[in-house]
Amino acid sequence: MQRLNTFKLPKNFRGRNAFTVQLWWLVQSLLFKNSPQFLYGFRNFLLRLFGAKIGKNVIIRQTVRITYPWKVTIGDYSWIGDDVVLYSLGEIEIGKNVVISQKSYICTASHDYLQSDFPIFAKKNIIEDECWLATDVYVAPGITIGKGSVVGARSSVYKDISSNKVCIGSPAKIIRERKID
Repeated sequence: MQRLNTFKLPKNFRGRNAFTVQLWWLVQSLLFKNSPQFLYGFRNFLLRLFGAKIGKNVIIRQTVRITYPWKVTIGDYSWIGDDVVLYSLGEIEIGKNVVISQKSYICTASHDYLQSDFPIFAKKNIIEDECWLATDVYVAPGITIGKGSVVGARSSVYKDISSNKVCIGSPAKIIRERKID
C-alpha cells in the first residue's frame, strides 16, 4: 500500500523556484482570471512573461487554468476555451490552428501506484496542428494527437491518435478518417 509520508517531489520537478511558482499562481488568480474576456493579448503577455511560448493571434479564455506556463507551447491561431485545464507538470505542446474546447483537461502527470512512496512522474503531451478537441475531453499523460484529428465531446484519450482521425468515446476509439475539402 502507499505510504504518503515517504513521498518526495523530484528535484526541479516544477521547473522554477518556489517563489516563481507562487508568483504565477497569484498573477493567474488576480490578473489573468479577472481580465476582461476580450483581452487575449494581455493574457498572452502574462503567459509569455512567465516563459510560455505563445504564437500569434492565440485566443485563451480567462477561465483557463495553467499550472506552469513555462512548460507550455501554443502555436499560431489556436484557441483554448473556457474552463480548460492545462495541467502542465510536464510539457504541453499545442500546434497551430488547434481548438481545445471548454472544460477539456490536458494532463501531463500521474503517480506510480505500484510503489509505496507513490512517486509522481510527468510525460509530455503533444496536440499537433489543426486538431479539434471538443467539449470536456480528457487527454492522459504522454499522449500525441496527430495532425488534423478530431476528438469528440466527453471522450478520454489514453492512447496516441494518428493524423486525420475522428475519435469518440471513453476510451476514445477511431470511428473514421477526417477528410477536409
